[in-house]
Amino acid sequence: MKPIADVRSDDSRQGFVLALNAGSSSLKFALFDGEAEPVRLLSGAIDRIGLPGSTFTLKRLGSQETDQATVPATNHASCLEFLLMRLCEASGNLQFRAIVHRLVHGGPRYAQPEVVTPKLLDELRRLSPLAPEHLPAEIDLIEALHSRFPQLLQIACFDTAFHQNLPTVARLLPIPRRYAAMGVRRYGFHGLSYEFLMQEMKRCAGEQAASGRVILAHLGNGASLAAVRDGHCLDTSMGFTPAAGLVMGRRSGDLDPGLVAYLARTEGMTAEQFDDLVNQKSGMLGVSETSSDMRALLALEGNDPRAAEAISLFCYQVKKWIGSFAAVLGGLDTLVFSGGIGEHCESIRTRICSGLHFLGVELNETLNSQHSLRISADGSKVTVYMIRTDEELLMARSAYRVLRMTTSTGS
Repeated sequence: MKPIADVRSDDSRQGFVLALNAGSSSLKFALFDGEAEPVRLLSGAIDRIGLPGSTFTLKRLGSQETDQATVPATNHASCLEFLLMRLCEASGNLQFRAIVHRLVHGGPRYAQPEVVTPKLLDELRRLSPLAPEHLPAEIDLIEALHSRFPQLLQIACFDTAFHQNLPTVARLLPIPRRYAAMGVRRYGFHGLSYEFLMQEMKRCAGEQAASGRVILAHLGNGASLAAVRDGHCLDTSMGFTPAAGLVMGRRSGDLDPGLVAYLARTEGMTAEQFDDLVNQKSGMLGVSETSSDMRALLALEGNDPRAAEAISLFCYQVKKWIGSFAAVLGGLDTLVFSGGIGEHCESIRTRICSGLHFLGVELNETLNSQHSLRISADGSKVTVYMIRTDEELLMARSAYRVLRMTTSTGS
């Protein structure tokens, strides 16, 4: 195995930025170079972490071939050495300028990318109960990297930051106020995706469009929407946890809170069992009793009414959220689809937009079927876009911005 650099270069302009995007059972990664605009050299993922049959995939820039392998991955930190080895094999003697992490939760405090310090790690440990499926694993990964590269700069980007300044009326939960002092509030998630989409809107459609009344729909196995006006988030569908909002692949979305007591009385369900129910066994998987994957459900819907109902429920709820957010915004100028479903399932985009004519939404079905950037008809009062999100690129941009700041201040 080729040697792996232990420290960043003395010349702060040399070396790569590694973006790590840790999910509950996955670790996406991307390696970047460049300064004015990061250039992706390679990317990939380790999937099924903590489960049998963990897999590693890697794709190089400009290559259609994908490297694949099985990997022992009992947790996120355990697969780190394998990842570094494969990155080294793919890119030579790795030398990092920084490693940037997506952290699912920044609590009420963190609204900007932050250099990881012992103080920040202590605060993240305190916040861990807010995201028990994600933050502990992300903290372990940061600590493992610090042990491996003790002098290397690590940077945290927070998925909640985009929604940090929600209006009070959108942030408050209608429970006793003492819980707000404990950090119980609407946070919102998918913030890195939303920030990237807003940057792309400015680039593709101009500042005026990005400053208008915009609804962003990040639709994937996890799904949410955000209402944005003048570049600021006014509301979002996810809440205190990512389980809130619209129905998702495995997450229930919003439920009657009385269901907790009902299931406790009738089935003896514990808090842990209810948490597992709404995060792992519900959503489209629960309704279809077959799959959480939209592609699989679309293939089944002609012969399986459960799959058809799961798809209908998803589209119906997205449409409801679009309508409610149009009311929050006082109208609608732009609708953006993104995420795995939003980017790849043209029939789902069609079903969601069907019946939104009263808002001024008109699709061009030819452009929609071609997955074009703009998919609305020429006469549509609302411009509809399909923009491919790139959280890792957004993270790399943030990392280079932090690097420039630390270089200029001499820290």
